[in-house]
Amino acid sequence: MKKKPAIADATRYFPAEGRVEAKVVEDHVLGREFLPGGNVAHYKRGKQEFDMFLIRTSVPEAAALLLFDYKKRMENPKLIAHFGGYYGKDGDRMVFVFAKGAWVAGVAGLPEKDADLAARELAARLN
Repeated sequence: MKKKPAIADATRYFPAEGRVEAKVVEDHVLGREFLPGGNVAHYKRGKQEFDMFLIRTSVPEAAALLLFDYKKRMENPKLIAHFGGYYGKDGDRMVFVFAKGAWVAGVAGLPEKDADLAARELAARLN
């Protein structure tokens, strides 16, 4: 069986403000069985606690497919047209998920307006 490549530490892409911890997750980001490994950062800003996540795929097409797969698993996903992402319920949390290049990224645990702002901040840091 082919060994999966190690997940690279992408902590540098996460905003520093309010970050409590960042970690590499070898498989199943956010504990979701359909997601591969990636990076997750936990935040506390004021009274809000939330997570940001990054999954690096091999090519942009793979990121687009993973985004679509995630959308299918969300409850009432709402297209965020200006972002090309989706906001909806995933388990017990609201999640904003989007693709940028070979990245699938998102914000979990924030209301839509706050998630949009946090996602913009994260997207601006991705290359």
